[in-house]
Amino acid sequence: MCLFCDKYKQQENIVYENETMFVIYDSYPVTKGHCLIIPKRHIPDYFAMNPTELVDMDAAIIEMKIRLDHQIHPDGYNIGINNGEAAGQTIMHLHVHLIPRTHGDMEHPRGGVRGVIPEKQSY
Repeated sequence: MCLFCDKYKQQENIVYENETMFVIYDSYPVTKGHCLIIPKRHIPDYFAMNPTELVDMDAAIIEMKIRLDHQIHPDGYNIGINNGEAAGQTIMHLHVHLIPRTHGDMEHPRGGVRGVIPEKQSY
C-alpha cells in the first residue's frame, strides 16, 4: 500500500482538504510550515492529473499559502514537484512541496529550485 493513500485513508495529520486534494505537513521539513499537497486519487505524477485535480491542486496551494502567511509570515515560497526517480521522487504518489522561505534561511538562495543540481544553482 502507498504511504500517502494510507495517510488519507486513516485521515492522519490532514490540515486541509478539498474535493480531490489533501494537505499534510512534511515529516522531514526543509523549513517550518513545509507541507505536501497530495491528490486523494493514487496517481504517479503531475502529468497524470485530470482537469479537476489541476484546479483543486492550485486551490490547495493558494489556501495553504494564505494560512502560512498568517501563521509564520514567510518572505517567499518554493513550490516543487519531483516527477520520477530521476527527478528525486521517492514516493510514487504525486505530491507538491510548498516550502515557506525567509531571508537568511540559506546564505545564497539565488537560483532557488535550480539547487536540485548544486553546480547549476548559481548563474
